[in-house]
Amino acid sequence: MQRPGKGKTPRRPGPKKASNTERDPVGVYCRIRPLGSEDEECCVEMISSTTIQLHAPDGLKANRNGEYKETQYSFKKVFGINTTQLELFEDVAKPLVEDLIHCKNGLLFTYGVTGSGKTFTMTGSPGEGGLLPRSLDMIFNSIGPFQAKRFVFKPDDKNAMEIQSQVDALLERQKRDSQQAVPKTPSSRQKPDPEFADMISPDEACKSENVDEDGCYSVFVSYIEIYNNYIYDLLEDAPYDPIRPKWLGGSTPVRSNEYVPPQSKILREDQNHNMYVAGCTEVEVKSTEEAFEVFWKGQKKRRIANTQLNRESSRSHSVFTIKLAQAPLDADGDHILQDKNQVNVSQLCLVDLAGSERTNRTRAEGSRLREAGNINQSLMTLRTCMEVLRENQMCGTNKMVPYRDSKVTHLFKNYFDGEGKVRMIVCVNPNADDYEETVLVMRFAEMTQEVEVARPVDRPICGLAPGRRHRNQAFRDELSRRLEERGGPSNAVDDRVLMTQLIESLPDLPTCELVDPADDQTLPRLIEVLERRHQIRQMMTEQFNKTANTVKSMLQQFDSQLSAKDYFLHDQQSKLNEKDKVILSQKTEIERLEKKSKTLEYKIDILQKTTDMYEQDKRALQQELETREQRLQSELSERKRMEQRMQGVVTDTRLKWEKECERRVNAKQLEMQNKLWVKDEKLKQLKAIVTESSSGGSAPTERPEKPERPSRERDRNIQQKRSPSPLPKALPVHPKHRRSHSAGGEKWVDHKPPSNLELDTVMQPIIPNAIKVSTPSEKALSKCHKYVLRHQELASDGEIETKLIKGNVFKTRSGGQTVQFTDIETLKQECPLAPSRKRRSGSAEGPAEVEDIENRAPVASTNSSHGYQKRRKP
Repeated sequence: MQRPGKGKTPRRPGPKKASNTERDPVGVYCRIRPLGSEDEECCVEMISSTTIQLHAPDGLKANRNGEYKETQYSFKKVFGINTTQLELFEDVAKPLVEDLIHCKNGLLFTYGVTGSGKTFTMTGSPGEGGLLPRSLDMIFNSIGPFQAKRFVFKPDDKNAMEIQSQVDALLERQKRDSQQAVPKTPSSRQKPDPEFADMISPDEACKSENVDEDGCYSVFVSYIEIYNNYIYDLLEDAPYDPIRPKWLGGSTPVRSNEYVPPQSKILREDQNHNMYVAGCTEVEVKSTEEAFEVFWKGQKKRRIANTQLNRESSRSHSVFTIKLAQAPLDADGDHILQDKNQVNVSQLCLVDLAGSERTNRTRAEGSRLREAGNINQSLMTLRTCMEVLRENQMCGTNKMVPYRDSKVTHLFKNYFDGEGKVRMIVCVNPNADDYEETVLVMRFAEMTQEVEVARPVDRPICGLAPGRRHRNQAFRDELSRRLEERGGPSNAVDDRVLMTQLIESLPDLPTCELVDPADDQTLPRLIEVLERRHQIRQMMTEQFNKTANTVKSMLQQFDSQLSAKDYFLHDQQSKLNEKDKVILSQKTEIERLEKKSKTLEYKIDILQKTTDMYEQDKRALQQELETREQRLQSELSERKRMEQRMQGVVTDTRLKWEKECERRVNAKQLEMQNKLWVKDEKLKQLKAIVTESSSGGSAPTERPEKPERPSRERDRNIQQKRSPSPLPKALPVHPKHRRSHSAGGEKWVDHKPPSNLELDTVMQPIIPNAIKVSTPSEKALSKCHKYVLRHQELASDGEIETKLIKGNVFKTRSGGQTVQFTDIETLKQECPLAPSRKRRSGSAEGPAEVEDIENRAPVASTNSSHGYQKRRKP
């Protein structure tokens, strides 16, 4: 598996709407600095290792209720006044350095009021090194044995990193070495810069144990400052008039009016949407001392000034960036793999923010006032960005974060979008004079802890076998050992020593000047010396030939071994090629099978979905079938009940009509008999009158009555039993009707529930002087003496039956009202085709219904305990 990116700063993949990315809150720590003197009032108290409490000073203690203001704030960890720089580094910065070595980015910045100890926390002082020098020390202690040579990694101008070959890197080194300028002699007024040994003791050195030994590393550093919302490069070679702290050997903090600032830099966005400073100087460093020296070179150019609150106040935001470029070794473990796709660049930004301050306390004027305004504006923009980020994350909104309103937020936009871990150290001055500013800082820190940043993912390593460097070193050691055992290198060393001794043993040539022709000593001495030198030369030649033969034999032996190894390697290579072919064929087959498996899985998914759809349809149809069967069964049972009911109704109707016909026939017979009897009586009276008139006033002679027939006498008795009067009389017609006894002069409460139905009939209860209510109330009952409730229900034949439940209203002792029910009146409407039971039974007692036989008009009746009241329906 290959690492992503082409030598560029690693970037998290684009944001996903379906957020499955793990997120971590911004880590916020708090550090409390000691008071300047014992006379100062303290307003900060450390409650626990994670909580501090702020006490308002005497002038601000009482609020509106006269109570004391005491607020508590919690952090990831709180460091008290006795915390050492090492303890702070191990808890805060050490995890970021380990992430840097493992290709993860990090951002660490200090925040607080002016004079709260931000620069001391970040930089430190002699004997108490801060987070920055300790981070550099840990990096070089971890990657020291695995560093690449200088200029092997080369940054380009687009925030990316390139790899040069060994030859190009060597030429670059020679070129830079020849261009090295002679260092200038420091001025007599300045002291030498502090060394790294003065900042950190060897006992406090830290090291990461989880370093990839199969990679090569290079460290690049850059140092910028953001002054008045402009970016300046502190490592750029330009004329500068720095103001240095006195403990660094600087002069008094007064800046010259003739100072001209250098050219500002601009922010740009690379192809991976990462922000960087265009044209910023990046220096490759190979040791902690060298990196520390570069840092102090830029630190001397940083803008500081003397204010009322801080003698050496930072007037700008400084950003020290450590870039770590790393690439894996090749398969032999000897050189860096020449593949830009395998280069990873991670960076750690250490930011020292300028302190927030109030101009009414610093009494700033002129340029100091402008600096303070720009500092406060940039810090306000940082607060605004944090607030918008928190609102977007907690409320689900999508507001635009104003990163571009300040260079500080614009530069670190990628970190808050998920490029790495973010840590903040809130520095607090417990002096009561800084209480109001400290409260604002605490609120910002508390709000920042709720902002979440995407957790950086682990970068995959290249697909080479691990332990390549170790195997290469072991091979070299074994080769040297075997050469020493065979005597090759040792004999060669002896031969060189012998040759050196022979050359040194060559006698010096004597003086060859002949002054006296008779001199017979100079020439023999010269001849002797030359012969001796000739002998030594012959010995050297023999020794050289011997050594040459030995080396030749060794070379031949090495050639034979190399040929054997080449043959063996060729054989192994052929076997590997065959295996590769087999593996390739297997891989092809596996890919084919995987594709087939995916296709089958896709088909299975489709079939499963189709089966699920059919199952759902089947269940729906089964439910619908069951519902219809139940409905059919209910309809069948209802039909059977209706048939039984209709059979019963037909049977009852037939019986009713048979009885009714018999009754009507009997009635007609009686009527005809009555008519005949009446005619007979009239004839008798007429005969008597005629007889009296014919007799002329004489006493009428009584005619003996003719005995009636037994049948007529029986019929007359039956008619007298059925009818109280011998002749049917018409019902009296009254102009006014009283439907019930409730039509008296008393006042009634007519309680008619809303559920009652209006019946289309004339037989409706009429209650004068009534108060109609749907719900009874004490007020209505107090005004009346009578109470009636209308109750409707279904009778046995399916008709609506209305009952009037009546009662008297009495007052209770407690002042309330009570009702005592005394009567129930029933109103019922019947159909003429369905005669009542009394009429069917032929009972002559109290007819409850009158029927017009000829016109077939129904008549309603009322039946109450008071009597009967009948009205014919028109």
